Amino acid sequence: MGQIALEGMEFFAFHGYYDEEQKIGNKYGVDLYIDTDLHAAGASDQLRETVNYEVLYRVVREEMQAPARLLEHLGHRVLDRVLEAFPYVAGVRVSVSKFNPPLGGICERARVTLERHR
Repeated sequence: MGQIALEGMEFFAFHGYYDEEQKIGNKYGVDLYIDTDLHAAGASDQLRETVNYEVLYRVVREEMQAPARLLEHLGHRVLDRVLEAFPYVAGVRVSVSKFNPPLGGICERARVTLERHR
């Protein structure tokens, strides 16, 4: 087993509990970790034997483009899509961060982290 990570992905998106957040948008960060068998790819040096990073990024980007009220909901959507797109992965962990959340004070980011295994 091994792990593939896409860290520090950033998106401008229109998520948020409040209607105003969904109108003005905000910056979000996503870190994604995939647990999968990397032996075949290591031996063959063939992309078809592993998780394609471009496809993985596209899946996250598509979910980030569809508005959600809660980071928890958004994170679960990412998990669902990754597991659907890559049926051979053993597990997925995603962290979704909202930068400068509207809390009435200083807070660099709010983050949720979700994990699912087969």
